[in-house]
Amino acid sequence: MVKISVLQHAPSTHLPARPGDPTPTSRNLDPLMHPFARARERTRALNAVKMERIFAKPFIAALEGHVDAVETMARKPGTLNVVASGSWDGGMIVHDISLRRHILRVDEAHKGKISGVCFADEDRLLTCGVDRNVKLWDTREVDENGAGPSDVRKPLNVFPGKSAFNSIDHHRTDPIFATASNIVQIWDETKSAPISNLSFPTSIETISAIKFNLSESSVLASIGSDRTFTLYDIRTGKAERRIVMQMRSNALSWSPTFPTTILLASEDHNLYTFDIRSLKTPSQIYKAHVAAVMSCDWSPTGHQFVSGGWDRTVRIWQEGRGTAPEVYHTKRMQRVTSTLFTSDAKYVLSGSDDGNIRIWKARAHEKLGILDSRERAAIEYRESLKQKWKTDAQVNKISRSDFLSLFASVYIVADRQLSSLSRTRHIPKPVHKAGQLKRTMLEAQRVKEERRRKHTRAGESKPTAEKRKVVIAEQS
Repeated sequence: MVKISVLQHAPSTHLPARPGDPTPTSRNLDPLMHPFARARERTRALNAVKMERIFAKPFIAALEGHVDAVETMARKPGTLNVVASGSWDGGMIVHDISLRRHILRVDEAHKGKISGVCFADEDRLLTCGVDRNVKLWDTREVDENGAGPSDVRKPLNVFPGKSAFNSIDHHRTDPIFATASNIVQIWDETKSAPISNLSFPTSIETISAIKFNLSESSVLASIGSDRTFTLYDIRTGKAERRIVMQMRSNALSWSPTFPTTILLASEDHNLYTFDIRSLKTPSQIYKAHVAAVMSCDWSPTGHQFVSGGWDRTVRIWQEGRGTAPEVYHTKRMQRVTSTLFTSDAKYVLSGSDDGNIRIWKARAHEKLGILDSRERAAIEYRESLKQKWKTDAQVNKISRSDFLSLFASVYIVADRQLSSLSRTRHIPKPVHKAGQLKRTMLEAQRVKEERRRKHTRAGESKPTAEKRKVVIAEQS
């Protein structure tokens, strides 16, 4: 005897209860088993990235006070809202960027341009200039009976040098600082003369920038006018390693999260990250600028960095992603000579030739102000959707930083029409034209090399990886 199980359904569940009623339809109430759940989620991800591009408004405000190019900036340690700046007019200003006011302003801090600014501690500021002096300032605000922030103050100390200074940086813990001129010098705050000179034995360069390592504070890095990048150890008092690159570097910045990683802003329109344990080739090349890169600075998180260039644009890069940065610009902004991340990684500051310091949002679409719980939850949900669907072709196309900030009408464009939107982000016309010319020149150079290899005896001309073309020689 065989037992058979039969699936049976009551006819009443599939037929109208009364004549004229609609036919009943089955419905699965489990959202995990809904046949359109994945399609709905993808649509929400598309809407999330579209809304991000629609509401991208990065510019916040401009800090005035300088009358010439802003050469250098430095953030105050232990604070989120205090930044110091130095200008070609010799003026030095300490800004409160949250209140947009001057904490301290000295219009003639130096004779000639100020080439370097750094904080010695929370209350003292070091500046250097082409007048061959390093000056130590007290940045504390005075009481109501004292002088106001705009009154001229005298420096706490002056350290005279023998040549014009190009850069300055203070040790993280010890009361010493380093200056860059035709040589690298180490100074003690309690002495009026340098305590040691650091230079490579065969070097005849002019040092343009120096930085102490954020973790191993005895390690000092410098870049020079003869296309060199040099590492020093202040404990031994000599240069340890040195490389000569194809083009000169204009700025450098140590990574705050990876102590062996350093970022260089080069004259060849590119930025390079190096692992100082192996300096033969850069670990990553970042390409987008169409003119010399003049400044760079890491985000405190180590996931992003900002650069400013001679092409009058500010670009925010993702670490490890060598193309398609976020591009910021305004019609009146001139060549960007200094850039800086704030300590909370939420804002970016840029100083340019027009004498203004501009404040930008690090994430162009981020909403400012207080968020309630529901709005915060909605933002977090949209971010999770974008992260989950970032490999989708259309989601990725919209979320790429080089895609146009979409207009509201694009929000209702059907998915099948979205692929036809091939426009790119609006940038100044000279920058766009320079980019086209640069691409044409690079393509012509590539074709020329291919033809040369094609008509050369096999094995004699081999293509060289681009990373291996950056460093010409390494010295130790």
